[in-house]
Amino acid sequence: MRSLSTPGCSVSEQTLGRSFQAVSIENDLLAVTVLVDKGADIYELVYKPRNMDVMWKSPWGIKEWGQGVPSAFNSVSTWLESYPGGWQVLFPNGGDPCMYKGVELNFHGEASTSAWTCEITETGGSVGEVRLSARLRRSPFTIERTMRVEAGRPILILQECITNQGGEAIDYMWGHHPAYGAPFLSQACRVDIGASSLRADDTYLGFANPLRPGECYTWPIVEQEGTETDMSRVPGPDTPRAILGYFEDFEDGWYAITNTELGLGVGLVWPVEVFPYAWYWQEMHASSGYPWYKDIYTMAIEPFSSIPGQGLVAVMDKTGTHRTLAPGESAEVQLLVIFYESTTGVQRIEADGTPVFREE
Repeated sequence: MRSLSTPGCSVSEQTLGRSFQAVSIENDLLAVTVLVDKGADIYELVYKPRNMDVMWKSPWGIKEWGQGVPSAFNSVSTWLESYPGGWQVLFPNGGDPCMYKGVELNFHGEASTSAWTCEITETGGSVGEVRLSARLRRSPFTIERTMRVEAGRPILILQECITNQGGEAIDYMWGHHPAYGAPFLSQACRVDIGASSLRADDTYLGFANPLRPGECYTWPIVEQEGTETDMSRVPGPDTPRAILGYFEDFEDGWYAITNTELGLGVGLVWPVEVFPYAWYWQEMHASSGYPWYKDIYTMAIEPFSSIPGQGLVAVMDKTGTHRTLAPGESAEVQLLVIFYESTTGVQRIEADGTPVFREE
């Protein structure tokens, strides 16, 4: 469907598999494929001058779904078996399932499992834009998203709004889960971020995990049993690692992943007042047994409202970093996704998406 020479912007609907509704948004520099029937997942995120999709894809591919996770099922295995890779919004729960107000909030939240509606609002010329929305069933939230590209800019603008439609206050977690994969992800990648601390999850052990459970480190160096590890350097596929941690103490909300051999990077920018944390997950040919079987090489850095990734009730009990919306109240966030070319990495990303590169 794509041409590297396509001028301007376009939005088009398509069908994946037998009947899976998706929408493609693109300009002359990037292309995005969104799985409308599966949580409005960003399945592809392509930098067109290099024809490089930076999103990880699960080996089992896209499972036609779109009707949410049945309550009687194990929501963890159901979610994972329907996980196509790419990028999910996690809302109103993150991580483990939990019982809240008389219902199970499924693993990683209902928004990531629901079918959304989609409206193409602008296509052709200098702008491409779609609006997506979903009304959740297990909690009285609506979630709405606008995705926009503009000609000549390697930036995806993502504007999201959540609203409590119920008549009582509702608690929530909210975050974004973009998982990156090869060939973009490799041992040549470095991570730069606007945070100064990395805290290890207090329950996650992980194979070849250089983080001690619950320990807080000054980014990027961690130490365990006399061995220091630079966590800004991504292990290659021959170096197993499984971690879960949380970036804290952000000066500004941004991160960048740069493949210094390819001279290509991808970054995110967001307001820290909405997402004051970012989860750091690496699953790199490390975890045996279901579901990874030492077969997966991926990494995610996930802007988030709350920690830890153990479900809403655990967050309420352990850290109190959950959020609450009163009846009729809304919350909004804007994220910018940027592509850039660099062999050195990023010193910072400005609020408008402009990267400032490290010197040689």
